Amino acid sequence: MNGTVSKPAGAHLPQSLAPGLYLVAVPIGTARDITLRALDILASADVIAAEDTRSMRHLLEIHGVPLGDRPLLAYHDHNGAQVRPKLLQALAEGKSVAYASEAGTPMVADPGFDLARAARAEGWAVTSAPGASAVITALTLAGLPTDRFLFAGFLPNASGQRKSAMAELAGVPATLAFYESPKRIAAMLRDAAEVLGPDRQAAVCRELTKKFEEVLTGTLEELAATCAERSLKGEIVVLVDRGKKANVSESDLDQILSEALEDMSVRDAADMVASDTGLPRRKVYQRALALEKAK
Repeated sequence: MNGTVSKPAGAHLPQSLAPGLYLVAVPIGTARDITLRALDILASADVIAAEDTRSMRHLLEIHGVPLGDRPLLAYHDHNGAQVRPKLLQALAEGKSVAYASEAGTPMVADPGFDLARAARAEGWAVTSAPGASAVITALTLAGLPTDRFLFAGFLPNASGQRKSAMAELAGVPATLAFYESPKRIAAMLRDAAEVLGPDRQAAVCRELTKKFEEVLTGTLEELAATCAERSLKGEIVVLVDRGKKANVSESDLDQILSEALEDMSVRDAADMVASDTGLPRRKVYQRALALEKAK
């Protein structure tokens, strides 16, 4: 995490926090990308839980937030079952608990999901202090459509399973967003070019908000070739543009709709066919309505 001390020690004095779980977004790189509200919560919570306690201690030191004698507990994929009861017990004792992932926003490809769900199930208030997110940052930089996107997290490691997962997303009419590691990026892009199409526009965004931030753009085929020749470092977000709309003739549309209408309502059939073909829903709905009336 980059950055120098941005505030003197004691600048964020403890305040009274209502009992509950506070999900705190932390920077993905530059340490100053944290909100004042997040620092206030970290200065005030009775208990702090973090995916990486070393990163949390460093962040508190940078911003002059004293930990004091408050407990700082590690909470991650490997110890969640053991630590979660302790955090729930703290809530039961009327304490405030702040949770932060290693970087970015809790709950996004993050072990905080089980903790938040368990706290909510037991009736405790769950509050979010929003902030940095790698996938949102990448979407703002890549130049691909952002009106609709699907975050798919990390793909499987094995090529066959990875291809199967991408095949299920191939027809989604939205920008696809993935997290990927530097070791797998070249293989992932090669598989994506094969499954999603070599000419599909994409972006590889790495080291976001850090000194060596870089955004590579081009077709999947071009990016696969580039990444095969380079050794990339840092955390990576891959964005893939939605596929081109299929050329569907009126007779084909009627055939598809007629089959869908055998088991679905006009509304449901129109929704499904519009999604599958990329055609405007209004046009598909009107045609479905006409076919239904003509029966």
